[in-house]
Amino acid sequence: MPATALPSSGDQPGDAGGAGGRAKTCDASGMAEIHRFFRAGFGEGRALVEGVDEADAAHAEVVGDHLSMLSTALHAHHEGEDTMLWGALEERAPGCVAHVARMKAQHAVMLVHLQQLDAALPAWRASGRPADAAGVLAALDGVTTALADHLPDEEANIVPVMEVTLTPKEVDALSEHGRKATPKGKTFEQLGAILAAQPDGGDAWQRSHLPAPVRLIWRVIGKPKYQANRAALLGRR
Repeated sequence: MPATALPSSGDQPGDAGGAGGRAKTCDASGMAEIHRFFRAGFGEGRALVEGVDEADAAHAEVVGDHLSMLSTALHAHHEGEDTMLWGALEERAPGCVAHVARMKAQHAVMLVHLQQLDAALPAWRASGRPADAAGVLAALDGVTTALADHLPDEEANIVPVMEVTLTPKEVDALSEHGRKATPKGKTFEQLGAILAAQPDGGDAWQRSHLPAPVRLIWRVIGKPKYQANRAALLGRR
């Protein structure tokens, strides 16, 4: 995402604390890429839950496991920002302090809904009953509403500052923090969901992020596993 001047943060274009007029030091476009994954994943969550027939615990387990993976990924994404990003921005870009404070508050709201989702999933995964699904659906609605508020704000007011204050190594560390949180056995499922969420279906993302041998592994092994999981999520036999 190209760097743009910060709106109403106390800095004017060219000031030391803002993004305007400063040369880019890194590429933080990966933030928007991972945000697409969260938007798409949680955005279809309600439909996936509602697509489970009453008392179909086997299908509920598949969907619930998928939602748990999404929750783990979002927890890790925000944990990385909380521990590795906000302090750096506050120190290096004083004009961004108000934006950072708002991000922290939005994370706190998101955490409440994610914890509600984490608490509601086990019972529904075990039963598939509508009564147990109600808590899952309410939590998902909370997460998607919070994401709709948070992600565009972060992309508009944080990413441009990241791109003129952080080093490539620091941006890579944020990405690595998220990757390390991928649950065991979920690498292909998560990778497939990230690719599917990109505007071109992930072709450019693969060329940018995956070396040729890994792209081959994805085509031969990963993509079929991802597609099988998608079929199971949608209840297709």
